[in-house]
Amino acid sequence: MPADTTAPASGSEYVDRGRAAEARKALASVEHEPGAPKPDPIVVADEVTRQFGGLKAVDVAHVEIQRGAITALIGPNGAGKTTFFNLLTGFDRPNTGRWTFNGKSLAGMSAYKVARLGMVRTFQLTKVLAKLTVIENMRIGATGQSGESLARAMFPFFWRAQEKANTERAGAILQRFKLDAKRDDFAGSLSGGQRKLLEMARALMVEPELIMLDEPMAGVNPALKQSLLGHVKSLREDGMTVFFVEHDMDMVRDISDWVIVMAQGQVIAEGPPDSVMADQRVIDAYLGSHHDQVLDFEEEEKILQEAQEEHVKNEEEAQ
Repeated sequence: MPADTTAPASGSEYVDRGRAAEARKALASVEHEPGAPKPDPIVVADEVTRQFGGLKAVDVAHVEIQRGAITALIGPNGAGKTTFFNLLTGFDRPNTGRWTFNGKSLAGMSAYKVARLGMVRTFQLTKVLAKLTVIENMRIGATGQSGESLARAMFPFFWRAQEKANTERAGAILQRFKLDAKRDDFAGSLSGGQRKLLEMARALMVEPELIMLDEPMAGVNPALKQSLLGHVKSLREDGMTVFFVEHDMDMVRDISDWVIVMAQGQVIAEGPPDSVMADQRVIDAYLGSHHDQVLDFEEEEKILQEAQEEHVKNEEEAQ
């Protein structure tokens, strides 16, 4: 039976309503191990490494992102999550590795070219253009604009109709994100949560297949969190693939179909949210590999003695 299709609010021509359910069903048979192959991966990365001096920030042997699903990338601070995002999207260059989007290699490709292919991202620190209005920020997100050509820009008949269409589509997306009342306000006047919404809305102007969100909940007040959660879910229902970095575990459990865990630059675990949260490798990565071991009296005394000696040493050096 063909998937139900209707016209979406995001501006693309059709929405595949069956895709999200199919993706979740497909993931049910995937092995819960690092680098597990997916039935229909939209992104595949192999041997991707990034080194800063003596520190190997990213060392990903193999990872696949399932098409049409919401995949979370989690891990303790310094795990290499944002660096991995930067490498995949062309904002940084790896030392080694190869990765593809829809089977097309992205190695060495500029960030704007990656976005034009339909793989867009947002940032932990929002990148809105503060001195432009909200609607102007949205129009900038549209690709293939005739007015970007210097020769054509001098003759409005080349680009006026396209700009009108882009403005109408931008207005529809702003209405979806409940930012239509702010369309003529400067983007710099928005709250932190509203800027997150604007950045996500602007990403839709590209009509992406894959949208990558870097800590979408960071700095967002509780009143806007539920709104953001709903919008992320709606991206999946509109047939898009979502890949996001997040520290909010409640959000991860709520919206994720699949979770990938990084620690010390490597992928250490994969699986559905409940499975991953109970994985001993993940618990060890967040809390330390010996957090649940029972210490006997002698071991406890030894640790306390070493701590006391270290404290005395620091005090003497300070004097």
